[in-house]
Amino acid sequence: MALVAGVCTVVALAGVAATAYARVSPEAEPAPAAQSVERPVAEAPERPDAPAPRRADTAPRAEARPSGPVRVGREQIGAIAEVDRVLGYLDAERRMTLHYPGATYVKPHFSRVLLLPGDYLTVSDPAGTEVHRVGGDLLSTAGRWAMSVSGDTAVVELHSIRPDLLGLESTLANLGVSVDKVAHGFSSSARAAARERQPESLCGGDDKADAVCYRSKDPVAYERSKAVARLLINGTELCTAWRVGGNNRMLTNNHCIATSSDAYDTEVWFNYQCAQCGGHAVFRSTKVWGDKVLSTDEALDYTLFTLEDFSLVKKFGFLELDLRRAARGEELYIPQHPGGDPTMIAMDSDEDANGNCVIDDPSYTGYAKASDVSYYCDTEGGSSGSPVISKKTDKVLALHHFGGCPNSAVRVDLIYNKIKSQL
Repeated sequence: MALVAGVCTVVALAGVAATAYARVSPEAEPAPAAQSVERPVAEAPERPDAPAPRRADTAPRAEARPSGPVRVGREQIGAIAEVDRVLGYLDAERRMTLHYPGATYVKPHFSRVLLLPGDYLTVSDPAGTEVHRVGGDLLSTAGRWAMSVSGDTAVVELHSIRPDLLGLESTLANLGVSVDKVAHGFSSSARAAARERQPESLCGGDDKADAVCYRSKDPVAYERSKAVARLLINGTELCTAWRVGGNNRMLTNNHCIATSSDAYDTEVWFNYQCAQCGGHAVFRSTKVWGDKVLSTDEALDYTLFTLEDFSLVKKFGFLELDLRRAARGEELYIPQHPGGDPTMIAMDSDEDANGNCVIDDPSYTGYAKASDVSYYCDTEGGSSGSPVISKKTDKVLALHHFGGCPNSAVRVDLIYNKIKSQL
């Protein structure tokens, strides 16, 4: 019997999220690495032959593959508003409020950040419970996003360590901060309407449930779900990713992140989960930035990348790979962020005879012949990049990337051959 899904609304529990913003330009080419997967999942502390073309669990992308299935992109979760606001030292405001009623998050973009040494910006919610620090200097650092703030209002404030600025007028007149656009999340009603238009990946009824619903029923699956993160890409697009191995390594789809520039503009949210099964509150997530793409492949639709501030998320554990061919009928579960919601797990299925998610075809064709496994586990837009985990081993068999019922995932034994020297 399926658990009650109970998608919770975004009401953050106690805890201040603070993120430093001292970044350099991303490298154009992937950086090499040579490390190995070596530890079991770390315990994290409790906090409250070829088929017809299929679509990925995301919205269409502008560019297309030259041949084969249609190239698709990321799930759209928000919009961008053009603005023209300035914070400055002389005859300008030091604090601005960006308010978009009903938005699920607000994320300012800076076209200019020119500050005196030691001065900085904060981007926060009005109550100051989520605060992200943005550093700056006398060199132009134009064209960068701030970390998002959950809710419909963000406050941007310039903090100066020099109260007496007399005699610096000519210098100060050229300094300041310009906000040229703001990304903000769609309202709950807009997201619900979008889901009604894209039901293909829900196979039968929606049998997914909040991850926390499995805390007692299947505690191992619940613990594994903590290694799964929500991606917010370029301010308005969504996918899922997860930690692979004990080092600083994340896996997602190539159609989610393909370059280091993509990773650099991606927020990675850990611990974005409901506090109670079917409840309304969610824990305050730990947000870090993506960093470098180490390996990526379009046909196998994977990307291996690293994180900034990795030490902040090590406590959430990681997943191991199951390097074998899956068996038809093998039971599965998929931790994911469907539609960008707090972590959910697809384990039950009303499309499978025994009521559990199982492998339907272990040699399904994705972008390449027999590259995938297929199943009728429920997924949605935003689930791209989720781990498909065997209930027998609690290790990852495949990387989810297609919807359409059956849904499908790329076999990790194929991916491993590409990335094993970099884990």
